[in-house]
Order: sequence, then C-alpha cells, then structure tokens
Amino acid sequence: MATSYNKESNEEPTSKRPDNTAFKQQRLPAWQPILTAGTVLPAFFVIAIIFIPLGIGLLITSNNIREKEGQVYMYYGLSNFYQNHRRYVKSRDDNQLYGVSSSLKDPSSECAPYANNGTMPYAPCGAIANSMFNDTLKLYFQGKNVSVPLLKTGIAWWTDKNVKFQNPSPNDDLKKAFAGTQKPLYWSKPVYELDPTDLTNNGFINEDFIVWMRTAALPTFRKLYRRVNISEPYFSNGLPAGNYVLHVEYNYPVKSFNGKKRMILSTTSWMGGKNPFLGIAYITVGSVCFVLGVVLFIIHQKYGKRSSEFIDSVNQ
Repeated sequence: MATSYNKESNEEPTSKRPDNTAFKQQRLPAWQPILTAGTVLPAFFVIAIIFIPLGIGLLITSNNIREKEGQVYMYYGLSNFYQNHRRYVKSRDDNQLYGVSSSLKDPSSECAPYANNGTMPYAPCGAIANSMFNDTLKLYFQGKNVSVPLLKTGIAWWTDKNVKFQNPSPNDDLKKAFAGTQKPLYWSKPVYELDPTDLTNNGFINEDFIVWMRTAALPTFRKLYRRVNISEPYFSNGLPAGNYVLHVEYNYPVKSFNGKKRMILSTTSWMGGKNPFLGIAYITVGSVCFVLGVVLFIIHQKYGKRSSEFIDSVNQ
C-alpha cells in the first residue's frame, strides 16, 4: 500500500500499524473451552440436581402461605397494562421527583407530552405519574359490621421514600411549594392533596404515588395498596373467618386497553408474597436439563465409540 510523503514539509508519513503490544497484536494468552461429553453431561445433571429440589422448596413455601392470617396485605392488580414500554418507563423527571425547584418549573423533555400544558408545568410530569391508579378500596367485615382498618403507610420501599423522592421547599406548606404548577392531566386533585391529613405522606412522598412510580416488568402485575392494622380489635391475628364486603370507588378506567382490575389479600413469607412462578421456573429449567442430559448420554453411549474409532483411524 503506497503512502504519500511530502518532502518539503519534512513530516514523517502517518502509519496505521497498531503498536507492537501484546494486546493490540492479539498475543495475549487465551483459553477456549472444549465441550466434550465428559464436561457437558455432568453440567446438565448438576444443574438438574440443584434446580429441581430448590424449585420444589420454593413452590412448597409459596403454597404454604396462609391467606388472611398474620400480617395481611391488600394489593391491587392490573392486567394488559404495559408499564415496561420503553417510552413509558422514560417518561419521568427524577430531579423533579427529588424536589429540585428548577426541574419543578421546567420539567425534562422526557416527560413530553405530559411535561406542561403550554403555559404551566405538570407536577409530577410524565406518562407514569399521569396514569396513576386512583381507585379507592375499602373492606368491611360483616361478622362484626365494622370496617377493616387499613394503613396507607409502610407500603413503599425505604430507599424510595427517603432517598429518591422528596418534596420541594417549603416542606411545611406544600401548596406554596407547588405554586406555579398544575396537577397532571388525568388527576382529579393536585399532588399536595394526595394526603393532606399527613404531611409525611403528602406530595411527592405519598406512598401510593411512590409505589405506582416503581414500574412493573410484566403487563400483568400487582402493587401493594394497604396493610391491615393488626393493632385494632378483631384483627390482631389478621382477618378472621367470615364474610367480607369490598367497596370500590371506581375512578380508574381499563376498558381502553382491554385490561382487568383485581384486589388481592395475602400474607408474606421469607420469599415475599404468594407467587409460584419462581418455583415453577426452577423446576422447569432443572427438568429440561435432566432430560437433555439423559438424551445426550444415550447418544454418547450409542455413537461415542464410533466417533472415537474414526478419529483414531484418521490419526493413524
């Protein structure tokens, strides 16, 4: 390959040859695994031996979670709602949610088209906040003709409540702090009225809002809504046996995306709420590995000797 060289400029021609180093000349030591029956078959069987018992244990633990006894949690569930859509997940302003005043009045462009109405910014901005679940659920125990006491705090992650979400200043007057902003398009009230009776659960640090802002990975999901107050009479051991009435204040439409809503009551264990998915997944993977191991072992026993004999004859 010819390289141009200007004699008058006295400049050395530029070389495109990489430096003579082990990395750039690809002389670094390398290791390439050679897959043989002696390495692959044990790997399949080891995975099966570990995964199948582990999956059975997880499944039994999930099935042994007794509903309505102990600390009972109320969840709301949605189906066919894709919170994992790329544009939906990005449609938020974390600086605004942290209470940064500049972002409060000038939200990120990621929030568009729910950043402002042309004149005033939305607080909070973005598609996630705009679509917040807003049904009201109340549970009544007919046995004693009383309302089940539900706690609306202690349902969000500690890191979300204390680190990621903060109200703008002044914290003691949220109406003043959010002056110059307006409620999201589909909200019925501004963010500083989410829980006006509890200053520690109002505004951006409202736990219903924080729970909703943690997007779900799958289109069918459930989110924690309330905790049963077990310090109240009749409910110290959870929900007693009997008939209950669920009162729903319907505000959240699901017909537009062919969705469904549901309410779930459940307790938890060391692995969380009642959910058999993880146990089934481990059992499935372990079973597939076991079947593949058996099939490959049979093939190796049947054809392995012929391959060895053919290789030996070639080498001779």
